[in-house]
Amino acid sequence: MGTITKIGQIGVPAKNIERATAFYKDQLGLQLLFTTDTMAFFDCDGVRLFISLPEKEEFAHSSSILYFHVEDIQQAYEEYKEKGIVFIDEPHMVAKMGQTETWMVFFKDTEDNMHGLMSEVVVG
Repeated sequence: MGTITKIGQIGVPAKNIERATAFYKDQLGLQLLFTTDTMAFFDCDGVRLFISLPEKEEFAHSSSILYFHVEDIQQAYEEYKEKGIVFIDEPHMVAKMGQTETWMVFFKDTEDNMHGLMSEVVVG
C-alpha cells in the first residue's frame, strides 16, 4: 500500500544557492549534508531540507512556511538576532491549549521565504 508515513524532504527555492547555503548553515546552524552547483541538502533532526535553484519557472515561488522548533523561543530569538537574522515580529503567544502555550516568531531567509520559530511552553 502507498501510505504516507513521514515527510522525507522539504524543498525550499533559492535565487542564489551560495547565499542560501550560508544562511541555513551559518545563521540557522543546520547540519549541511552536501552541496552541488544548484542544490544544498541539510539535516533537520531526520528531515532533509533541500534548498535549490528552481528547475522550471513554475517552481520559482516562495516556499511553504517552515516552523523550526526551539526549546526556549526568547533565547533563540536573541541568539539568532545576534547572528544577523532579521525578524518581522517578536515572540508572541498564538494559542493556549490547556496548560500549553504555543509561541511563534517569524523571519525571512535570504531568498525571501517566510519561516518561523516555534516553542511549546507548559505553564502552571
